[in-house]
Amino acid sequence: MKKNDLSVFEMEKDGFKLKLQKGAGDQTVFAAPANGLPASAPPSVALAPVSPAVPAVQEAEKGASLREIVSPMVGTFYRAGSPESPPFVDIGKEVTEETVVCIVEAMKVMNEIKAETKGMIAEIVAESGKPVQFGQVLFRVR
Repeated sequence: MKKNDLSVFEMEKDGFKLKLQKGAGDQTVFAAPANGLPASAPPSVALAPVSPAVPAVQEAEKGASLREIVSPMVGTFYRAGSPESPPFVDIGKEVTEETVVCIVEAMKVMNEIKAETKGMIAEIVAESGKPVQFGQVLFRVR
């Protein structure tokens, strides 16, 4: 990473995801193969499964009936498709699994993020135009 002046490297292949981030501190670098951890992973890389169970655990800890929509990547969060457009969703809007709720821009690519759950937007956590991290809560759905 130093040789090529990279601060973030992400790779996904056959259900395996790897992300390396320079200066990540105590942030988790993740991998999510379906059948467990790869034997070839270097010991200096922290590995954690990526699963939809994470919001469920957080929900149980809060004792609330809210589900979380989290960022699937590092990038810049946008609530609307352009500065002139209305936001994709607002508090009180009903969403389905296929509802686009925002865009996360990563490396000049605009990635539409879908709700992947049914319910009503209860809270907008992330701020439009600001950076988000992998796994960061963007919205809470009731």
